[in-house]
Amino acid sequence: MHQLVAAKLAQDWSPEQIAGWLKAEFPADQTMRVSHETIYRTLFIQARGALKRELVLHLRRQRYLRRPHGTKRNRGQGQIIGAVSIRERPAEAEDRAVPGHWEGDLIAGAANSYLATLVERHSRFLMLVPVAGKDTRSVTTALSEQICQLPEQLRASLTWDRGTEMADHAKFTIATDVNVYFCDPQSPWQRGSNENTNGLLRQYLPKGTDLSKLTRSQLDEIARKLNSRPRETLGFKTPADILETTLQ
Repeated sequence: MHQLVAAKLAQDWSPEQIAGWLKAEFPADQTMRVSHETIYRTLFIQARGALKRELVLHLRRQRYLRRPHGTKRNRGQGQIIGAVSIRERPAEAEDRAVPGHWEGDLIAGAANSYLATLVERHSRFLMLVPVAGKDTRSVTTALSEQICQLPEQLRASLTWDRGTEMADHAKFTIATDVNVYFCDPQSPWQRGSNENTNGLLRQYLPKGTDLSKLTRSQLDEIARKLNSRPRETLGFKTPADILETTLQ
């Protein structure tokens, strides 16, 4: 399969296109399934030398993704005690076959306001979680309360970046029974669904919005609108449709 992926990359196919094509081309062969995140990870972590340079040149997002680890832009990130790497995340989360695996992020607004975003990997279902501040106690407490409202089958794992707002991840796990996995530094593509959804949110929450002024009902309405949009990656079903089917 690696040779096939490399050949498609050489034809300027994106990792997302390759992952979708493999699933359609080999519907009954689980060994031919790979997520686009895995393809990116292979290129930027495992591939080396001339092969890496050659294949990376074919990526449309190479400028965005090629920043090496350990640069000044890491500024204090990664100093989280007991952080478990995304590489230890269960395979079922990687291939999106099983619901309940979430990607999360903290977005900032005007006047030091913040909002947590949670996206379920299987359905791309979005939840917006208001937080009192970016300190880890405020963030993990708000996330714990939100996650604990979910059915048990939707409480499998959470993937976060290296922001110190999740420094209290162990307390979060104790409260929710949801394990937290951390992305590699400066690797937003490892939370691809969340990054994409955050971009969609800008239609409703443009930069400069004071997020603290939004009511719970307003946030729920924004999430409802995005969860009701058909997605090409879901066969033009909506995240709400997929999640409802999952829970039946």
